[in-house]
Formats: sequence, C-alpha cells, structure tokens
Amino acid sequence: MTYSQSGYDCLSVDETGIIKKAYDSFENDLFTHYKFGTDSIKTYRTFLAEVASLSLDLRKLPSENSIKLAREFKKIANNKTSLWIKLSEYENQEAVKKSTPTTTKKNGEEILIFNYRGGFIQCLKNTSDSDDFKDIVSTLEEDGNVSTSLISQRVYYIPDKEFCAIEIKNFIAFDIYYSILMVIEKAFK
Repeated sequence: MTYSQSGYDCLSVDETGIIKKAYDSFENDLFTHYKFGTDSIKTYRTFLAEVASLSLDLRKLPSENSIKLAREFKKIANNKTSLWIKLSEYENQEAVKKSTPTTTKKNGEEILIFNYRGGFIQCLKNTSDSDDFKDIVSTLEEDGNVSTSLISQRVYYIPDKEFCAIEIKNFIAFDIYYSILMVIEKAFK
C-alpha cells in the first residue's frame, strides 16, 4: 500500500525494482509504527523529528523486509549509478577540490555514502517543484558527508504543500531511513 501522491516516477530509473520494493517497505514501516492513519505529513514529520532529535527507536521501527533490503543495497553498491557509493569513490570524484585525507573504511569494511550525484537522486531533484529540496540536494552534492540528523532537520522545514511530493518522500526513504539501516543492519539477525 502506498500513501504517496502521483507524479513523475523516478523509480523507473531503477531497472532491478529494488528501489520500489524498498520505498513500499519504508512506507509500510512508517505507517505501521506511527499509526496516524493515512496522514502522511504527520507521519513523515514525526519520523524526521525523531531522527533529528536522535530519539528514533530503531528496535521497533524497521521491518525484517527493510533490513533485508538494506543488506541488498550494500551488496549492489558497486558502481557510480548505485544509490549508495563507496566513500572513496565519491571522494575521488571530488579529489580536485579537496586535498585532505579522510577515512574510507570502518572495521575493515568500506564506508558507503548516499550517492547524491547518481541518477535516482538527480531525477528526484530535477522533477521536484521544491526549491528548498533542490537546495538541500545541491548542498549535499558538494559535501555528502553530513549527518542524517542535520539532513532531517532541513527536510522537516520544507513547507507542507511541497513536503507531500513523492520526490521528497523518496528522499526521506533512501537518504534518511535506508542510510540509517545500512549502518545498523548488522545488529539484526
């Protein structure tokens, strides 16, 4: 069940179908957890507020399906068109601009970052009517290493009429929700 408004379908950028499955799982998790009926603004804003305030209960929110999908995203984060990209590859694209070394591995595992320059996010940005949203993505294209909490705060304040757009909901699903799950998925069976 999807609670979103219709618009241009950036999900079609994905040939595997995993993005659509993941978005549906995200919405199911959110609406099941918060129980605000079909009030998507209240549901999404409550989620963003909890992420921003670091009070999100990650033991209760993600479904097994969403955790499984986060693991799948990790497996397919192997090229520049992936939703997530290895931090080293993302930074290599910016090597000319930055000369300071950064850590790209954690516990021997390559750190993944949301691919703000990839086809899916660019589709969301280019089809959105929200200047606030476009500004957020443009900022993150330059420096994608920003905390999920800070991103949540910025998205939270997008005006209601723009907030309901599918582009923003997709952004919340992937840049915020699944980015969190990508980090914590090992804590689940």
